[in-house]
Amino acid sequence: MRTTDLAKVRATLWAAADELRANSKLTPVQYRDPVLGLVFLAYAENRFEGIRAEVESRASARNPATVADYKAKSVLYVPDESRLSYLVGLPEGDDIGKAVDDAIKAIEATNPELKDILPRGYQKLERPTLIELLRLFAPLPTQLEGDAFGFIYEDFLSNFAAQEGKGGGEYFTPYSIVRLIVEILEPFQGRVFDPACGSGGMFVQCAKFVERHHDNPTRKLSVFGTEKTEDTVPLAKMNLALHGLSGDIRQANSYYEDPHRAVGAFDYVMANPPFNVDKIKKEQLAGDKRFPLGLPKADNGNYLWIQQFYAALAPTGRAGFVMANSAGDAGHSEKDLRKQLIESGAVDVMIAIGSNFFYTVTLPVTLWFLDRAKLGTPREDTVLFIDARHIYNQIDRAHRDFTPEQIEFLAGIVRLYRGEDVETGAGSEALLAENFPEGQYVDVAGLCKVATRGEIEAQGWSLNPGRYTGSAVVDEDDEDFAAKLGELYEEFTRLSDEAGVLRAKVDAAVQGILDA
Repeated sequence: MRTTDLAKVRATLWAAADELRANSKLTPVQYRDPVLGLVFLAYAENRFEGIRAEVESRASARNPATVADYKAKSVLYVPDESRLSYLVGLPEGDDIGKAVDDAIKAIEATNPELKDILPRGYQKLERPTLIELLRLFAPLPTQLEGDAFGFIYEDFLSNFAAQEGKGGGEYFTPYSIVRLIVEILEPFQGRVFDPACGSGGMFVQCAKFVERHHDNPTRKLSVFGTEKTEDTVPLAKMNLALHGLSGDIRQANSYYEDPHRAVGAFDYVMANPPFNVDKIKKEQLAGDKRFPLGLPKADNGNYLWIQQFYAALAPTGRAGFVMANSAGDAGHSEKDLRKQLIESGAVDVMIAIGSNFFYTVTLPVTLWFLDRAKLGTPREDTVLFIDARHIYNQIDRAHRDFTPEQIEFLAGIVRLYRGEDVETGAGSEALLAENFPEGQYVDVAGLCKVATRGEIEAQGWSLNPGRYTGSAVVDEDDEDFAAKLGELYEEFTRLSDEAGVLRAKVDAAVQGILDA
């Protein structure tokens, strides 16, 4: 994403939300879908127009461009009447709500994979409100890159969830984190699985990886996802369709259900699961082959997720996922599970990521990478640890990401470790030359260290990168002090106000009793 435009896009989204709050009878849950439908049309048109000249240049009067020509470019065909630019320009007297509903029907008719997943009911919206939404969303595609549709969806929902006091440890995975995972996994072709797929952003970045390497993701990748929230499944399907991907996305609870028969079935597993989930009914999991190392005694789901990712891999499969830092050092039964996983030889790379990379939470995380194909190679007995907590791009006071150069540099360290050719198209040559002047992997103090299984055992089977790289101590809660102070003051003010209201109620109640 062009991060400089992030604040502008978020402001646009909330202008739309305010418009709907003030001028419609819909609840936030009800107007989420119409908004996302319009955002979808905006991005579909943008991708369509991006290759239209190229496709039409190859057509002729005898052989005009077809829907299939666009599908071959992994792009949806967007009929004239489904384009936001057309809808924005309709005469003032037209029935705009009917026109948008007709636009949805037309794009579904042209692209059968969209059947029954796009929102409808635009005639229920007040006409001035709908016109304002069209005006707000038409320029969106020029303002964000990356998995912009997924970001908008997740950001929109997370803000409403925060307003309603909800949240279950689930949050949108930032584009640069997903891009880094993909660059290290290298999903050139095969079956890709995400058992906590949300809006499908991991799949989108896999497709973009294949495109960057000059191939067609539709031919090279098959994607399979599971998502617990029923309302999110259509959004994931919309996101896949928007990027020319067809996938098998199922609604299911991945703790208890396995709709894709995942054990040993996938070449790549990617995920950002909810962290530290408790109250999982582990008695229902006894004997499940997705948990081959055993069930943790702790009331925490982290090692249930980690085992699912491990168990889903084919004999040459790779996994990359986001995990809470605590999982790398957790003790007792979780330590035993981690020891078994390390002894299997599948743990390949561990990367520590600093705080403030996520849009709605500040926590630092660790990226885990498993590789079953390294058994029988010189890497079988080793793990690469990278401490990237000091590598970041400061977007604003409260948000960070990685630049393309930084992503390429971190992926380059892994490629050197694996004995692969590095890529330098994003400008990482200087960083690589500075740290690896001979063009070969070496341990770099404070950055990276290859540890043997014996060294890991000596560290109590810890997978915390900072223990191995010799890094300077980094505060795990490292945040911008002013931002943190502001947040704390806001919370203090809110609690003080609530206390004042409560005190007044108590005083009134007591006074009423005394007066009686």
